[in-house]
Amino acid sequence: MRAENHTAAQATAPGRAAPDGGTGVAPDAGAGRKPLDAASLARAVVRPGGLWQAVEVADRTGSPNADLLARALAGAPEGVVLAAEEQSAGRGRMGRTWVAPPRAALTFSLLVRPSAVPPARRGWLPLLAGVAVATAVTAVTGVQTRLKWPNDVLTGPAKLAGILAEAAGDAVVVGVGLNVSTGPGELPPAGPGALAATSLRIAISEGAASAAPDREPLLIAILAGFERWYQAWCRVGGDPERSGLRAGYTELSGTIGRRVRAELPGGQVLSGPAVGVDPDGRLLVRVSSGTVVPVAAGDVVHLR
Repeated sequence: MRAENHTAAQATAPGRAAPDGGTGVAPDAGAGRKPLDAASLARAVVRPGGLWQAVEVADRTGSPNADLLARALAGAPEGVVLAAEEQSAGRGRMGRTWVAPPRAALTFSLLVRPSAVPPARRGWLPLLAGVAVATAVTAVTGVQTRLKWPNDVLTGPAKLAGILAEAAGDAVVVGVGLNVSTGPGELPPAGPGALAATSLRIAISEGAASAAPDREPLLIAILAGFERWYQAWCRVGGDPERSGLRAGYTELSGTIGRRVRAELPGGQVLSGPAVGVDPDGRLLVRVSSGTVVPVAAGDVVHLR
């Protein structure tokens, strides 16, 4: 078992994107927000025969995903959890950034090596992570959540968390950014085509700082849920039916059953009802001709 609280060696230049588009953050921006305890987290989630082998907490880094990708390429084993109290170069899909004040969010990355799962089926990993995050948030806080394909966790119409999965050889690093105690004035404005952001603090009780949940039990619940789903999914070679993952995802999906517009790489646009998710985790959209088209990547907008 390994647990570390440290300042990441790969931290980048000071400053982060501020809500007004500037950079920098006040020295005491994390004041009053409890830090994560790597040893406590490790005691809760690292066990013989389990997925998690090490839990590390960095005071500050550029991107936990980038850090773990480099370590994966250097041969790091499956089961490493790296959380960052502050990140200066957090990344989302489509080149977007993820911004949060120090210790206001859960920003963490997970290193897995799903060798028993065919590469095509690994598109389920961000969906699996979404199920784990959404289920844990509701169980711990009571906040109702839905999943927007492929990588957003919503409460109401606003984005609570984002997920980014990146491959490095036979490894996959899954990054999660979940707003916890972020206040209304600390959230960045929604960019073009992006959802408005929210936090658990806002969702639980508007403006009441005391309503923000403790991040540690929330992270423990997410890691426990991810472990259960991941191990069940790997045992059946990534089959979403036999593992129950497709049913679990469909139950939480806010995309399936809605009309959507899918903006694909290369400029193609599809629109129609989202009718399901295929065995490789691709969103199935029925277009005007009646044909069902699988969407593997792109921006998906929920239509009214």
